[in-house]
Amino acid sequence: MPLRDILLALLVVFIWGTSFIGMRYGVEEMPPLILTAARFFFSAIPAIFLLPRPGAAPKSVIGYGFVLGVGMFGAVIMAIHLGMPIGLTSIIAQTQVYFTMLIAFVLYGERPTRLQLIGAALAAVGMIIFARERAASAPLGPFLLVLFGAFCWGIANIIGKRAAPGNMPSFIAWASLVSPVPLVLASLVLDGPKAVAASLHWPSLTLALSVAYIAFFATNIGFALWGLLLSRHPINSVAPFSLLIPIVGMASGVILFQEKITPGILIGSAVVMGGLALNVFGDRLVARLRR
Repeated sequence: MPLRDILLALLVVFIWGTSFIGMRYGVEEMPPLILTAARFFFSAIPAIFLLPRPGAAPKSVIGYGFVLGVGMFGAVIMAIHLGMPIGLTSIIAQTQVYFTMLIAFVLYGERPTRLQLIGAALAAVGMIIFARERAASAPLGPFLLVLFGAFCWGIANIIGKRAAPGNMPSFIAWASLVSPVPLVLASLVLDGPKAVAASLHWPSLTLALSVAYIAFFATNIGFALWGLLLSRHPINSVAPFSLLIPIVGMASGVILFQEKITPGILIGSAVVMGGLALNVFGDRLVARLRR
């Protein structure tokens, strides 16, 4: 992977890692599924009026939008609302890397190299270290919701790669149009009409900024860049970058919410970064050493 694409992947990591802050602020003022519906509504509007229709098949656009918006983010935001810690959420969500690699192997035969497997295993150890630091306050139900969301994210990665849209920003914007209605209907069932009606008020500045960040930056820009990288490179080379997201999430928590950094978090961060470095640069380094 060239340096340019590595930097793009790191930019996506930063955007997604800090997006959990917007979600945390958002669920304090709005039912979680309505917040997610607002996220994808404003990701689609007004972008669909400014961008052409994507060249991908309609079923790919609909499938991607539903699995990502309703399946992945609907589950994750509900877990946060039900008490799942932000730091642990950002960690467990990254099991999508392993779901993605497994699905890619089954459907495409994309067999990871030995060093990629070692790097993924090393990063998994780092994530376990993270999780042990945060798991004491994590109830089982929200934990399973995040795990389900990670599985949906893996499916969305595969749909996006198979669709191979020529214009990723257009693909993301039009796919975002799929999610709001199912999310609002689900909120009417789970939260009740009164709670949904109460959320329809003039937003505070905090809520407006939260929705703007997770809609435009985390969705339109983040997933457009991610899809572009997946279209250029094998999934096994791109997906492991998301293992850095918990590190960004933890750092954001320290800066904004005065969360404490423990030795376990520092060790986990170092192990995850080492696993990612091995995944991205390991084969290249071995080839140079052999030469």
